[in-house]
Amino acid sequence: MNAIILSYRRGIHNQKPNQIIIEAEGVKSKADAVKLVGKKVVWKSPAGKKLVGTVTSLHGNKGVLKARFSKGLPGQAIGGKVEFLGN
Repeated sequence: MNAIILSYRRGIHNQKPNQIIIEAEGVKSKADAVKLVGKKVVWKSPAGKKLVGTVTSLHGNKGVLKARFSKGLPGQAIGGKVEFLGN
């Protein structure tokens, strides 16, 4: 299963590049998204590096999720895809 990176988690003055907001394919409701909390996601860089993160919680009521990585993702990752591991 894949997901699209929508944005960093951010506020009015700050953004957190190690926390991203993702939208999983085929997930349109809060009930479907709850099943994905705790799963691992991986982002592959153009150079071939893999960064692994964890889905931490929901973001809103429409099935969007928050994921946390140990290192921040670069700006070129926004609009890209992440893969869920173990599916």
